[in-house]
Amino acid sequence: MAKAPYQPEKLPPELELAPLIKLVADARESVARYDEAVKRLPNPVLIRRAFETKEAVLSSKIEGTQATLEEVLEFDAEEMESEENEKQRDYREISNYRRAILTGKELLKVKPLDENTIKDLHKLLLSSVRGRAKTPGEFRRHQVHIGPAGATIEEASFVPPVHTEVPRLFSELIHYLHDDDQPDRLVQAAIAHFQFEAIHPFGDGNGRVGRLLIPLYLYDKGITSQPNLYVSEFLETHRRDYYERLNKVSEEGDWSGWIAFFLRAVREQAKVSRQRVERIESLYKSLHERLPEFNSIYASSFLEALFVQPVFKPQAIGVAAGIKGSKTLYSLVEKFVEAGLVQDITPDRSRNKTYAFAALLNILESDS
Repeated sequence: MAKAPYQPEKLPPELELAPLIKLVADARESVARYDEAVKRLPNPVLIRRAFETKEAVLSSKIEGTQATLEEVLEFDAEEMESEENEKQRDYREISNYRRAILTGKELLKVKPLDENTIKDLHKLLLSSVRGRAKTPGEFRRHQVHIGPAGATIEEASFVPPVHTEVPRLFSELIHYLHDDDQPDRLVQAAIAHFQFEAIHPFGDGNGRVGRLLIPLYLYDKGITSQPNLYVSEFLETHRRDYYERLNKVSEEGDWSGWIAFFLRAVREQAKVSRQRVERIESLYKSLHERLPEFNSIYASSFLEALFVQPVFKPQAIGVAAGIKGSKTLYSLVEKFVEAGLVQDITPDRSRNKTYAFAALLNILESDS
């Protein structure tokens, strides 16, 4: 027998927040310390692209993509355009996610995080990738179910609300997101994330949109100065707990368990991200002190470009660094190679080489 479609309760749910107060305080402190570390950077662009890419890789991985962070950065450097294999299709999905992060930030400068904004982001996420046939940017018009690949509705682990209820439920969710009378924005984000995933408003891409909305919401409400508190790394690492906690809300009404899990995700991810920012800042400062040894007026702009494009081809990074003249460019690349700061990762090629800024990649891939 098929499960009946889920009927979400009206927001906000009845909660006893007292047991969660310490977790809320710890999470808020961790977020504040992370945000201060970002503000101390000489240039926030030093982490923006790398952090966006890591989030896009991990959020997409939860949905089944297999491309790694380094592979995506290599695809960036190679300027892949075709969809000849699975990894290249993964790359397109991850690229769309990065574009959606940037687009979301720009949209929030001129409009609220509302239904149309979220639909625009969904349309962008599904552009030219798997799921593009499932009405990108529009609410689903049919019943869906969630379960293992190929599972029938009778075998589903969760059956979202009937499609005719989606507009009303989504409108109520948007109203709740902007309810300034709620006691805490992080708790609001936790509740809203569950509700979004439970409504499952789109035919595909709900998980990615739901996770994308977390940093955008916290940025929109001034909790962070940039939309860069990405929790997909924690959710991917604790994927089973993530889904179990969501299911316990729909099956048992266990809001407290889910909110506690979400707050731990925010606390721990903010801590790890702060440590990475501090290591990146230290790396930047130490390398900046070494710039005179390269004896080039372009050494500083080249170093800045390295933090944005840690895997690169000389011509592309030359444009980013504003270096005119191929001889000057290749000479500078060679100096950075000789100094051990970048590595040739295509030693089998005599031309069209690709290089990597390993020190930054190691920080991004580390646990702290």
